[in-house]
Amino acid sequence: MGSAHPTLRKSREAGCDYSLWRWGAGTLARMNSASSLHEIPAGMVGMGMIFDETYRPFFERAQAEHVWDRRFGEVAVPLVAVATRTGSRAERYRRSAGDRIYPFHSYTGDDSIRDLVKSGVKVACVATPDNRHFDAAKQVLEAGVHLLIEKPSVLSLAELDELDRLARKHNVLAKVVYHKLLDPDHKRLRTLVADGVLSHVNNGYCSLLEPKSISGGQFAEWITGRNPGTYVAVHYIKLIDFTFGGRLISVTARGQRGLVGPADGPTWDSCQMRLVYRYDSGREAAFDIHTSWVTPDNFPGYVEQEVQFRFDNGVWNGHSRKRGIELTVEGKTPITMKTTINTHYNGAGLEPWGERTQRGYGVEVIERFFREVAMVEFGGPASERAARLAQARGLLYNDLAADRQTVAAVQALEAILADAAVGRADSVVHVNAAEGGLVLYRVGEGKPVVLHEGRV
Repeated sequence: MGSAHPTLRKSREAGCDYSLWRWGAGTLARMNSASSLHEIPAGMVGMGMIFDETYRPFFERAQAEHVWDRRFGEVAVPLVAVATRTGSRAERYRRSAGDRIYPFHSYTGDDSIRDLVKSGVKVACVATPDNRHFDAAKQVLEAGVHLLIEKPSVLSLAELDELDRLARKHNVLAKVVYHKLLDPDHKRLRTLVADGVLSHVNNGYCSLLEPKSISGGQFAEWITGRNPGTYVAVHYIKLIDFTFGGRLISVTARGQRGLVGPADGPTWDSCQMRLVYRYDSGREAAFDIHTSWVTPDNFPGYVEQEVQFRFDNGVWNGHSRKRGIELTVEGKTPITMKTTINTHYNGAGLEPWGERTQRGYGVEVIERFFREVAMVEFGGPASERAARLAQARGLLYNDLAADRQTVAAVQALEAILADAAVGRADSVVHVNAAEGGLVLYRVGEGKPVVLHEGRV
């Protein structure tokens, strides 16, 4: 990864070496030398809401300031290529961003991802609808390119195993974004659990409610046959799995239909799932996760998030509105501006020294991934790269191989709701049962359905 991307070389030959430039407080300044500069040319698959909220501010800041650490030096992370269905969003962003972003190439159509990975990118980020993750991620890894994929990583354990196999075959990282793990509240929760201040979780409740404008507007093109649990609840599944450990043993779920799709169709307005975990002590804990994307648009919370976990010796309560800011602007809130603002996740602000920035854990998690890639590639001698790669894969908060129980819960939810959509309610999935690793049991039927044979 030490040589320059082809697009960067052409710019240098034309006398416009992007790597010698910085933006600071809106002023373009030429640097005298960049002889030690490393490069990680990046690609982006999908440029929807998630790109705009998190990837865009990261790439713009990396374009202005690069990424630096004394262990791997200065690293440029130019966004050199994007892949989208039509290219319309890419072109709108190119026009609006101007010189805040590297002049990326836009690939469109059925072969856009293939063209992107052939362009010379060393990292690709996948932020497409969840049922399109696997095909895109597979093409990225088959090309030997580091992968960052939005949650849920994939929808089945078979897909997860295939992506992990490809990552190991090509000696690259395969990581998944769970930005809520970096929420200061959730980090504090995990600290108290890890330090033994809170002892043994007994049960938990998580809720996330999104407005109708999400399902009926921003996501309207892809939500047919989908559910908000897979898309949203997965954050809380991962939070529970990562924070408390234990072994997932069963999944149950129910849901409601009729607002974003037909009342007898496969598209769900809301769903409620229960996960049961067993711990080394032999004790169990149950967690209920409720999600919806049909909340009224003028609901004061806009995106309403709440968690409660009960322990042997305490209770943890978290609520997005109670910890956050409430804002009223005549003619703007709550439709064009949010009434409640989570500045921890993503906040655009004017710094005291006059610079405009966009910060928050939604952006921080992406920067952290690129630091992990930089450490693997530039953090020491080439002869020790394998050891650095193994160390990065050992980070259980985002490595694809550590996502097994979360993906198992997602696959179970998908199967249970598919059964419910055709009139088979109250199905339950057991994990690591006698018949297989993921087994669906239906009421009144003696023979279960094996969703995944190997152990979870």
